[in-house]
Amino acid sequence: MVLGEAPLFRTHNNTHTLHWVDPLKTPSELHILHLSPNDPSLPDGDAKTLVLEDSVSVMCFRKGVKGSYICAYYQGIAFLDEETGKLDVVREIIPQSERAELRLNDGAIDAKGRFWVAEIDKKAAAMGPGKIPASYEPKGRLWRYDPDGSLHQMESGVICGNGIGWSPDIKTSEFPSTNATSMKLHVQQVVANCCGGGKVYFNDSVGQKTWAYDFDLESGSISNQRVFVDFAGSDMEPDGLVMDTDGNIWMAVYGSSRVMVYDPSGIHVRDVLFSAKAVTCPTWGGKNLDVLFVTTAQDKGAGGEDEGGHVYRYEAPAGTRGQPKHEFGG
Repeated sequence: MVLGEAPLFRTHNNTHTLHWVDPLKTPSELHILHLSPNDPSLPDGDAKTLVLEDSVSVMCFRKGVKGSYICAYYQGIAFLDEETGKLDVVREIIPQSERAELRLNDGAIDAKGRFWVAEIDKKAAAMGPGKIPASYEPKGRLWRYDPDGSLHQMESGVICGNGIGWSPDIKTSEFPSTNATSMKLHVQQVVANCCGGGKVYFNDSVGQKTWAYDFDLESGSISNQRVFVDFAGSDMEPDGLVMDTDGNIWMAVYGSSRVMVYDPSGIHVRDVLFSAKAVTCPTWGGKNLDVLFVTTAQDKGAGGEDEGGHVYRYEAPAGTRGQPKHEFGG
């Protein structure tokens, strides 16, 4: 696997599966791994691999539509068939004239079933963290695609839009610092109570910032942008993220070999370490949503012992439960 992204866990009629994509594989791939019915944190056979028609960077399940995802490919939004890998384009966002500069990247579904997806400014991202001139105005945007088919621009000035998550608005718990115990899954062989919350968190990887906004669930509007975590001055890039039911943010940090955990006040409370430098995206799974599955990418500059390009699992501390992911409402 070149670049693992967008992991999803699903339980249906006592069948447990883990889904993820590799948008940089040529051609792009979708992987579906069946998990053990006795312990849905462990693989049950080999992963099924589907070749995709375009580079899919994120996907989410659709409510009440079996075998179908909503996804972002590089230029727009589509429905993706789980059995065939075929794309049914529902909304082109980036016109031909802008495709040399922009592409879609990560996204997520809010509690009203709306699909949020962020762009990458390819020119700015290629400059790298800390190397973008102050005079440069990033062109990336954050979009919200609603079940009624309407599209709304929510933010601008994005360099490399990545993980998005919503707070459950309940008291945080404190965790002791610890290293991780993780299990590698080879890609070819295995490879709550959430109501939307009052805040949304959004990562700009190359911008090296996690932003927080106030979030209105009913209208889907965001306001009061502020820096939640600032990674400037380091070589770390905040990537995909998920929330737990206590409102803590579990954030893959690219280039750091870890998932970093922050409480709702922005205090860094835990590191989960892996044997891969390029950690890309987590998702909650297992019977009680207490297991973290984490995708990684190959990193040619990390050295021969780096194990990027695998999917890992991490058993969270007792009492920790992941906030379940929402499904698209259309």
